[in-house]
Amino acid sequence: MHKLDNINYLKSGNAVQQEAYRILTVYKVIHHLQNFTPVLAGTIPLEINIDTSDLDIVCYWQDKQTFKDTVSQYFSSFKNYNLREADINGHASVIANFVIEDFEIEIFGQNIPVTGQYGYRHMVIEYDILQQKGEDFKDRIIELKKQGYKTEPAFAILLGLKNNNPYEALLDYELHKNQH
Repeated sequence: MHKLDNINYLKSGNAVQQEAYRILTVYKVIHHLQNFTPVLAGTIPLEINIDTSDLDIVCYWQDKQTFKDTVSQYFSSFKNYNLREADINGHASVIANFVIEDFEIEIFGQNIPVTGQYGYRHMVIEYDILQQKGEDFKDRIIELKKQGYKTEPAFAILLGLKNNNPYEALLDYELHKNQH
């Protein structure tokens, strides 16, 4: 189990993390999703968020309809609610978006255990890189994000990864790092 698997670390984090914790607990977002092993992923856990960052929650469903029904039951009354299905990397995916107070929230579910999903894997890899590279590297990631780069391409640029697909390049980076 990774430190980021449970949202309790947000309580002692920066102001945005503390506010995220408040939203997720007061509105029982994680609680309502507990049957789907929810994990907050993305930039807020890593403290590389910018003003437009949302709360990304990755989930594992075994029955797609049950997941969709649960998400709709608890979140369809929130502002800008939208639920859609997509094929992402060859996997059926369910994505819900809505707004609670000032936070955009995205719930992303696949029939893949959370620890095997790209969003989770990227977050853990990025966390490890940030721990190794320090504050200056983190600040440079944030600057690239403010310039419009998505998170994984920003990491790929600063790490000098040559793969044309920065999402795959990060997974390759971790694989090669672990082989040495």
